[in-house]
Formats: sequence, C-alpha cells, structure tokens
Amino acid sequence: MTVFLVGGGVDTLRTPGLLDPFLHELARQAGDRQPRLAVVLVDQEGSGERFLPEYLEALGGGVRRDVVPVFVRPDHAVDPDLLNDVDGFVVAGGPTPAYLTGLGEAAGVIRRRVCSGVPYLGFSAGAMVAATDAIAGGHRLGGTEVCPEEWSEGLDAVTLRPGLGLVPFAVDVHAAQAGTLGRTVALVEHGLVARAVAIDEDTCLAVTTPQQPSEQGHVSGSGNAWNVTPDLDGDGTVVLRRHAAHR
Repeated sequence: MTVFLVGGGVDTLRTPGLLDPFLHELARQAGDRQPRLAVVLVDQEGSGERFLPEYLEALGGGVRRDVVPVFVRPDHAVDPDLLNDVDGFVVAGGPTPAYLTGLGEAAGVIRRRVCSGVPYLGFSAGAMVAATDAIAGGHRLGGTEVCPEEWSEGLDAVTLRPGLGLVPFAVDVHAAQAGTLGRTVALVEHGLVARAVAIDEDTCLAVTTPQQPSEQGHVSGSGNAWNVTPDLDGDGTVVLRRHAAHR
C-alpha cells in the first residue's frame, strides 16, 4: 500500500501527472473491476458538493470509476460502513479539526483497509489527518508564535489530536507558502512528537508502508518535503532535512 500526502489543496496542483502513481495503485487494487473510490470532503452549506467536481477532474475527469462521495458535516460522524468496500481513499482539504472529528469513528476501517493494500491520497488537511498524532491547528507553542495565525484553524496553542494512524510522523502542509515549517520544527523541539514532516504545495510525499521512515519516502512535484527529527545529543535541538522533489 501507499499513502500519498499532498502539501496543498487541489487548487494548488501544477505538476502534470502528480497524482498518476495514486491512480495506478487504485487501478491495480480494483483489478478487472471498475475502481470504487471514496472521496471525503467537509460539507459546510453545500461546499462539499461544490468542490467534489474539482477533485474528480484532478483525478482524471474522463476516467470511468464508481465514486462514493462521503461528506463530513458538523456534529455528524462518518458511517464506517460507507468505507468498507472501496479501492481507494481520497481525503480533501478544508478545516482539519472537522475531518478529525468526522472521521474518528471510521479511522479503524480506513487504517485496516489501507494496511491491506488500499491506497490513500490526502490533500492538505487530508494529509495532516493521516498521522497517528495529527496537528489539528494552533499557532503558539511555549508562548511563542510558531506559524502565522491565519493557519491556526482558530486554535491558539498548537494542538495534537488522534489521527488515522496511517503514518508514524506528524504532517504539516503549505510549508513554504504558509510558513508552517516553524510549527513543524517546534513540535519536535518541544518533544511533542518524535518526527514531523512539512510538505510544500504542489508536492507529494509517497510513503509505501505505514511504518516507513519519512526520509525513505518518494517526493514528487515542484517543491520540497522537510523532515524534522531530534538531534542525537538530546539537548532539544533538531535535525532538519530538505528532500527535493524528483522532477
């Protein structure tokens, strides 16, 4: 299986073929059948239905497949049964806390299906919630601002919540474009997570097993993925590694 983590929403895609590896795995999972694809979107006053066509177009609008729209609505948990019989998962961008709440009851099903070979593609918030310890938002840590407030999801303190458990490192997105790399570094520096990765827009980090270290993942697109780990001397400093996309 592969978990594909895209550092921005569908509207930031510029690199041709960036999503092709996911589509190939989707087709392989389906075999001779028409692929059945779950597309999960937060729906606020019809926003999910409005944005769904954009995601389907990015995934190859003319490709024949059965699409299962899964809308995450306020105070309404997603029924896990909707996700039992699909060949791939796409989780869109939007408000990260809403996805974490809405997918909470379905996390076990998604994790089991992905571990059995079903590919997962997360855009922006959909990439963030793939982590075991997911960044819900926030812009301050230890009393210091670590990223712009506009990317805080309305939270003051940087907050971690249980995610889907598909990758063992925290994920942040819009790294270069939104200045969230500082939040990624601060999480590791303060010992809240053992590893974190920040991904640029129009950039995809593909992780081929749930427990694969991020530095062994494949980066594609026009940007970078930044891998942050503690320094071995244990003094609170971190090691920051830039992984340029394979173009």
